Amino acid sequence: MGCVQCKDKEATKLTEERDGSLHQSSGFRYGTDPTPQHYPSFGVTSIPNYNNFHAAGGQGLTVFGGVNSSSHTGTLRTRGGTGVTLFVALYDYEARTEDDLSFHKGEKFQILNSSEGDWWEARSLTTGETGYIPSNYVAPVDSIQAEEWYFGKLGRKDAERQLLSFGNPRGTFLIRESETTKGAYSLSIRDWDDMKGDHVKHYKIRKLDNGGYYITTRAQFETLQQLVQHYSERAAGLCCRLVVPCHKGMPRLTDLSVKTKDVWEIPRESLQLIKRLGNGQFGEVWMEKADGLCFNLTVIASSCTPQTSGLAKDAWEVARDSLFLEEKLGQGCFAEVWLGTWNGNTKVAIKTLKPGTMSPESFLEEAQIMKKLKHDKLVQLYAVVSEEPIYIVTEYMNKGSLLDFLKDGEGRALKLPNLVDMAAQVAAGMAYIERMNYIHRDLRSANILVGNGLICKIADFGLARLIEDNEYTARQGAKFPIKWTAPEAALYGRFTIKSDVWSFGILLTELVTKGRVPYPGMNNREVLEQVERGYRMPCPQDCPISLHELMIHCWKKDPEERPTFEYLQGFLEDYFTATEPQYQPGENL
Repeated sequence: MGCVQCKDKEATKLTEERDGSLHQSSGFRYGTDPTPQHYPSFGVTSIPNYNNFHAAGGQGLTVFGGVNSSSHTGTLRTRGGTGVTLFVALYDYEARTEDDLSFHKGEKFQILNSSEGDWWEARSLTTGETGYIPSNYVAPVDSIQAEEWYFGKLGRKDAERQLLSFGNPRGTFLIRESETTKGAYSLSIRDWDDMKGDHVKHYKIRKLDNGGYYITTRAQFETLQQLVQHYSERAAGLCCRLVVPCHKGMPRLTDLSVKTKDVWEIPRESLQLIKRLGNGQFGEVWMEKADGLCFNLTVIASSCTPQTSGLAKDAWEVARDSLFLEEKLGQGCFAEVWLGTWNGNTKVAIKTLKPGTMSPESFLEEAQIMKKLKHDKLVQLYAVVSEEPIYIVTEYMNKGSLLDFLKDGEGRALKLPNLVDMAAQVAAGMAYIERMNYIHRDLRSANILVGNGLICKIADFGLARLIEDNEYTARQGAKFPIKWTAPEAALYGRFTIKSDVWSFGILLTELVTKGRVPYPGMNNREVLEQVERGYRMPCPQDCPISLHELMIHCWKKDPEERPTFEYLQGFLEDYFTATEPQYQPGENL
């Protein structure tokens, strides 16, 4: 493995080399599109630059960051607007508050007001009722966004994750926006052969000047729907015909409802704790409820229903009595984690902080920033109860923490490709935090949550800064995660995104050892002393040397010599093609 700095310098050249135009290979097969990983464009959000260690605390910095807003084609019939565009429901939705509309997949709407961002005021053409609907649950009628096979701004790696999910047959496909060519699309198909086994092939769909589409100039189509129909009937140079669209998961809502979009402190009584999910550094977490192709296209890859962008619109500090704690899932030094419900109808996770853990005023100020961080690899913050005991309401991840998943769950049987992919997902979430000039401060497997399909999301970002416990703030004793903390942060309190990179290197050891505690046989004091003298953990058993070298780069003494999370994401996503193409599964990894 070459040095990190050298690979960073070669990134632009590599991208240019990989972004080749479509070519035709022998046997009338189309060449697949080698689309590299790129990032979507970002909106503007004001978030303090926590990486400027010498800056005055709380100084704001306007940065370009991923405020994720869905874009729909067509003209909305809005207040002050003109024209009428009908929208169709892509999923079922059950109203969570009296302001929401319940609806079924296929139901059509007239949009009355789209100024609320993630929540639109609409009138159902089926029932005639008016209310708010989540905007990522609908699409313009007869648009490509309404097609089951269209996945929009989905990255190449995430497309492969979805298509390679268990149960998808050969020929499962999806179409997404091209990451390299504006106005073009990519067709991704699950294929199989004796050499590679299950894998995904990508084909670029180019746009004609007159508005048509083609993969090869010999076969041109007026619409993407016609292109899909054509290759569903015959492979015609692709790896196989298109069989079935990939399944779409439920889209994520970043608010519990339209009422929790902006004013997101909710009454404590609106939460019902169902089941304690686990315990972490900051308390217990509870779950709760809240109100030439390779072959023909066979099936559309499955897609989950999106999550709403919050519990509801406008109110994200909720009443305590709207939350019901049902089952305790875990407990830590400062908090408990519960499974619960909000308003008796929406399942959520609730972290209950022990009184005195942090100032309610400081927490609410930090929560306002955390609420703006929206990325599919970050656990979404829905709402809060800011009076003590503080409640933090988030999306629920049903597999629990990555640490427990690796030690006692399904993770014990995972091989290296799955573990590296999980690391790549964490790196992707941290790369977003990096772009937003934010810092996690407590990155480790206990603060990564796992969902279906080995989806990983980062939790508890930013909370460590607020803890007021004397033992913790002194950065000593059992409560402080010394073994995961960079030496400049542990000794001098210099937390930056580069200290998070150090922690990520430790997290990599947790993955390949299936949850083993770092620095086995050493106590915290010994770890601090040995690391300062230059000691670094040796290569874990069965871990490839190239992966251990990446860990060593993360543990460079000079923080500026450590790689970026953007680099780490790219390295891990391409690991088995660029670094370890000859990998063969062993007994453990």
